[in-house]
Amino acid sequence: MTVSGSRASSAEVARGIVDANRYMVLATADRAGMPWSSPVYFAHRGYREFFWVSSPQATHSRNIAVRPQVGIVVFDSSVAIGTGQGVYMSAVAAAVDAADAEDALAVFSRRSVTHGGRVWTADDVQDAQGVSGLALYRAVADEHSMLAKDGQPDHRVPVQLTG
Repeated sequence: MTVSGSRASSAEVARGIVDANRYMVLATADRAGMPWSSPVYFAHRGYREFFWVSSPQATHSRNIAVRPQVGIVVFDSSVAIGTGQGVYMSAVAAAVDAADAEDALAVFSRRSVTHGGRVWTADDVQDAQGVSGLALYRAVADEHSMLAKDGQPDHRVPVQLTG
């Protein structure tokens, strides 16, 4: 990827990956530490806050309720072997509370509509108790990284995507 005739920075590449992809892999663990990963459609705000809608009864949602620390990766699975790159994040996740729902739903809805989906309302995601059967979740990333691509296996380097 080039930007204005020069090679793109790692941050530009990472932002491009997040913006171009619709699904992130959400890695959670239960109280005992048993891992679980789930692909979820997402929207983001500022590359730091990630939003998705899920059933509170889904395994990843139940895991978040007891262990809010999560891992996230966004990547393009359609690229040629050996050329892929992903954005890795550690984050803390929770159901969005009613006080923040309107703003968070606006973020989620904007991206949903862009991808041919619909506008989401508070009636669609009542709360984490599952009144509607769905809840809106937020993960706040505290760090981002990408593979260094320097020949070392799984050598991740920090990437500054936010302010």
